[in-house]
Amino acid sequence: MLEAVLAGAGTDEITGVDVVVRPALAATAVDVLAADGFVLGTSANIGYMSGALKHFFDLVYYPTLSAKAGAPYGLYVHGNSDTVGAARAVESIVKGLGWRRVHDDVTVIDKPDKGDLEACWDLGATVAATLVS
Repeated sequence: MLEAVLAGAGTDEITGVDVVVRPALAATAVDVLAADGFVLGTSANIGYMSGALKHFFDLVYYPTLSAKAGAPYGLYVHGNSDTVGAARAVESIVKGLGWRRVHDDVTVIDKPDKGDLEACWDLGATVAATLVS
């Protein structure tokens, strides 16, 4: 799914956007402050976002609280049985940060199919396109 998001964000039709990938456990407030938009990806674990993404939010929330209001974001969630709780938790946190959703969440149960990967591509392209318009 990440590869499809990156392919969409890096499509030749969108120029002037530098795509930087940071694993959730390695990303910092400095990374958030340097970014103009965000694509978040997580697994759904026991009805919640991954511990790694939660750690990221715990680390960056207060240091970046008002710094990126209005920043575009998108989310993809992959789970084995349920993604609703994970998506809802992320939405609640990014709402507090003031980020602006620019694409419907891509939620996938079980193995991603061609349509899911196309939705991920579109997610990446949409977030990137909002940065140049």
